Amino acid sequence: MNFDLAGFDGVAARGVAIVTCMDSRIDPLRMVGLRPGDAKIFRNPGGRVTPQALEALVLGVHLLGVSRVLVVPHTRCAMASAGEQEIRERVGASAGMDASWQRFGVVPDQEDALRQDVAAVRTHPLIGDRALVGGFVYDVDTGLLRRVV
Repeated sequence: MNFDLAGFDGVAARGVAIVTCMDSRIDPLRMVGLRPGDAKIFRNPGGRVTPQALEALVLGVHLLGVSRVLVVPHTRCAMASAGEQEIRERVGASAGMDASWQRFGVVPDQEDALRQDVAAVRTHPLIGDRALVGGFVYDVDTGLLRRVV
């Protein structure tokens, strides 16, 4: 077997970082026309800018060549289509135990959450104007990005 990704140095060759959802319908590099080695990717449920995402972005900006950040949630996201209680009940039913204590971070208003997430990156004291930041929604049915912020 030939492993053709050997030798990358870990720097984002195109200076891009993408925060997006863990949804398997999303190919983060392909959705923006990039290849392995071009960008840093951070994925989580809902594609939110969490404290962990901010940590990754700070490292990306200061140590890994990131100068542009894309925050990209998507259409038909489970985290944006159900309430916290419903998700807890569904997980609890699947687990066969009470899940009322678990936080899942549902997104009642996806575009408002996206605006808040982009603002969190833009105003972070260790990122600020060191990176251009944009917020987009990825359409899982068409493969198109729509700029929101």
